[in-house]
Order: sequence, then structure tokens, then C-alpha cells
Amino acid sequence: MDPESSGRREWRVPAALPAVKAGGAVALVALGLLLADGDPVRLVLAGVVAAALLVWAARDVLAPVRLAVDPDGLTVVHGFAGHRRLPWSQVEAVSVDRRTRLGLASAVLEVDTGESLHLFGRYDLDADPAEVAEELNAVRPAP
Repeated sequence: MDPESSGRREWRVPAALPAVKAGGAVALVALGLLLADGDPVRLVLAGVVAAALLVWAARDVLAPVRLAVDPDGLTVVHGFAGHRRLPWSQVEAVSVDRRTRLGLASAVLEVDTGESLHLFGRYDLDADPAEVAEELNAVRPAP
């Protein structure tokens, strides 16, 4: 069944992102082995950071859909790989926070429920957060 036909729209991490993270983990272990020079601390540090990258990549594989919308509400990623359903009645605001730091601009989609704030960046959505906010606000029923 096509998600578009049911009025459901999903945003997910880019397909290549988990592979890039796993590749980074392999590169870190290789660098740790190459540069350890008999120092186990360097190797352990490289292994710990590589393991963290692999866990982060695993999250992208286990829960690739970060945000979904339909006429009844939103579904957001919650915890490590779970999802939480938010009916429109719980959503207080959908906005975009734009910041510039060190000459680099960033935008983050914010879904505010009053009790919790859900943040999504470009790599969570594989889309511009401002465009996603427009789509969410278009689907959202008028108060």
C-alpha cells in the first residue's frame, strides 16, 4: 500500500547514512591499530568511539523513519528505536529554529507538545526542516 494514498507522509534518515557511520567506525579502528604504537589506551579509545558510531548506525537501521504525519496526528521517533504517536490535539506548535554559528547556518524542526519537545535536523528528515514544517502545518487541522 502506498503511504501517500492513505494521507500518510514519512521522513527518514538518508539510506547511505548508516553505511557512512559504519565506515567511520571501521576507519577509527584501523587508525587506532595503525597509531596505537603499543599504547593500549589509544586502541581502547578508538574502539569505544567506533562502538558508539556503530550503535548510532544501528539506530538508523532499526528506526529509519523519524517523523510521519497523517490527518490524525504525528508519529515521532522516541527513545533509541521506538515511536510515539502524537494526536494533533497534543501538538502545541510546529516551528523551525534557525541558527548561525561560526558562519554555518542550521535549521531544526521543533514539534512542541507542551510536555515534550521533539527536534529533527536535516539528516533526520532527509529534507529541509522548513519544507517539512510547511507540510506539517498544511496537514494540521485548524484549531
